[in-house]
Amino acid sequence: MTEQANIVYQDGDVIDVPLNKLKKSPRNARRTAHAAADIETLAASIAAKGVLQAPVVEPETDEAGAATGFYLVTIGEGRRLALVLLAKRKRIKKTEPVRCVVDLANDPHEISLDENVTRFRMHPADEFEAFREQAERRGLGAEEIGARFGVSAQVVRQRLRLGAVSPMLMERYRAGDLTLDQMMAYAVSEDHARQEQVFDQLGPDRPPYLIRRTMTEAKVTATDRRAVFVGAEVYSEAGGTILRDLFTEDGGGWFEDAALLDRLTAEKLARIAQDVRDKEGWKWVEAHIDYPRALGLARVYPQPVERPEEERARMAALSDEYDALVSEWGAVEELPTEVEARFTEIDAALEAFGDGTAFAPDEIARGGVFVILGQDGVARVERGLIRPEDVPAPEPEAESESEGEEAGGAKSGEDGAAAEAEEADEDAGAPLSERLVLDLTAQRTLALRDALGASPTVALSAVVHSMALFAFYPPYDRASCLEIKGVSTYLDGHAPGIDESRAGRSVAERHERWAVRLPKEAADLWTFVQGLAATDLLDLLAHSASLTVNAMRTPFDRKPGAWAHADRLAQAVNLDMTGYWSATVASYLGRVTKARIGEAVREAVSDEAADRIGGMKKPDMASEAEALLTGKGWLPSLLRAPVPVEPDVQVEAPVLTEEAA
Repeated sequence: MTEQANIVYQDGDVIDVPLNKLKKSPRNARRTAHAAADIETLAASIAAKGVLQAPVVEPETDEAGAATGFYLVTIGEGRRLALVLLAKRKRIKKTEPVRCVVDLANDPHEISLDENVTRFRMHPADEFEAFREQAERRGLGAEEIGARFGVSAQVVRQRLRLGAVSPMLMERYRAGDLTLDQMMAYAVSEDHARQEQVFDQLGPDRPPYLIRRTMTEAKVTATDRRAVFVGAEVYSEAGGTILRDLFTEDGGGWFEDAALLDRLTAEKLARIAQDVRDKEGWKWVEAHIDYPRALGLARVYPQPVERPEEERARMAALSDEYDALVSEWGAVEELPTEVEARFTEIDAALEAFGDGTAFAPDEIARGGVFVILGQDGVARVERGLIRPEDVPAPEPEAESESEGEEAGGAKSGEDGAAAEAEEADEDAGAPLSERLVLDLTAQRTLALRDALGASPTVALSAVVHSMALFAFYPPYDRASCLEIKGVSTYLDGHAPGIDESRAGRSVAERHERWAVRLPKEAADLWTFVQGLAATDLLDLLAHSASLTVNAMRTPFDRKPGAWAHADRLAQAVNLDMTGYWSATVASYLGRVTKARIGEAVREAVSDEAADRIGGMKKPDMASEAEALLTGKGWLPSLLRAPVPVEPDVQVEAPVLTEEAA
């Protein structure tokens, strides 16, 4: 028993002490400061429910043993700090009475240590179910529960979701058969039957990523092009449900009804296709998720059209006004509302004029359109497709003079007599012998070769002309005296979907840009090519030549020389395949042996990572390897940059100027 300031305390007395009279005990065993987040949690709990466990205190005395009027908190320093925080925020008074328990019998340091050592946290399963009980019995929402326990609403939602996992799995978790990470993977769905089905299928020792993948294998990720195209709002309004993972960055979740998503995708594509047909008048339109192949379709492209003078004047006026506005307001960060609105109006008006190209009416009358769903989830309209039966037959070639003479060589009667009379008269117009024709044209060919070899600019035009004929015009309409054979190997049959890759779309867009510029008739191409500037001439050559590249390695057509040249070509253009390809289960890892998978992880990550996944079954190993290789830029040997080969002689390439062209 102690008597201080005329107050006699008994051990175990419960007293009310003003908050500003409580101090931290110098004999508190906890030396490390409390985490700010922990104090916030305690403050929220106290604000909602008060101090549930009274702090343990002893009266403070000075050196002479006299009471100072303050009390040292032996147990409950965190609660004191939480109360101080509430007082700073004006939630309570600085003199708020705090119910405390006086301890005079025990050593303060020992009981402080005991308080921190012998505390036992409840099992997480009990915590999850207790949070669920709060929500169900008391009808509290996640935000309200979070406020009362000092945690975020997202944390509450996670605990509520874990508390709703199948009771059978919860008991397995309590028994230590499942980890928390595995429980979070099962909690991606609230379907108890599905959770138990996957557990029975996989067993208790499967990694969380495999559980999560199996739980969602029949669903469509929100990043799928169909989901992006349709949109979550439209899908939900149609009755579809979206599964969301509260424990990972799920990228928007999973669309559970794949059949509904496919139907909505097809319907939206069909509406776009019909709208194109109604506005543009094509003979036929078709909507497809993927581009249909092997249909033998020809392709035509729009051609430049002459704009009316009034339209050109209007466009020029709008462009001048736009430039004037840019000059006046370009340096201003915050544009006035009326100026910003005028910029928008001008942009819309100029866009409405189009790009100055159009399809010919007869091409629209016999041609069609594919509306395709691109890999980015945006509908792509492919115009100008011509079915084989709608391709016009080529016009018959004019009969040459020599052919006419040969056809009329055998005549009878008066015509025959006239022919004999003409032959008797050695006229200069008599047909030449085949042998002489061959001789003379051979002479001209060789002379033409010599002259062309001495005229690099014209030679370049001739090569571009020949290559462009191959790239853009039908086989029957490729009139060139250069025997340059263009062949473009079909790659989609070897790598399905490759046309939708980054490289495929880039090549297709470049092709269309040129197709719009080139003349409609092949006979006009030579004049067009000769009129191109040097840079355009080289660009057209580069594109046309690129279509002939074939670096395929087929077992039935071994071409080591061509393969070596492909390596040199890749070196010359600084090809970096990491911008075009990455190792995924679909692209590589699911199509090679486990040894190859391990080799990839070993090269890109570490020996430890490769050894860690080496004991998995191949599907699991491939999935884990995909996650490990993401962002590493690893490439198989066939796709790596070739080892540079230094040429024996360095030769500077000639510079072609625009004037020379």
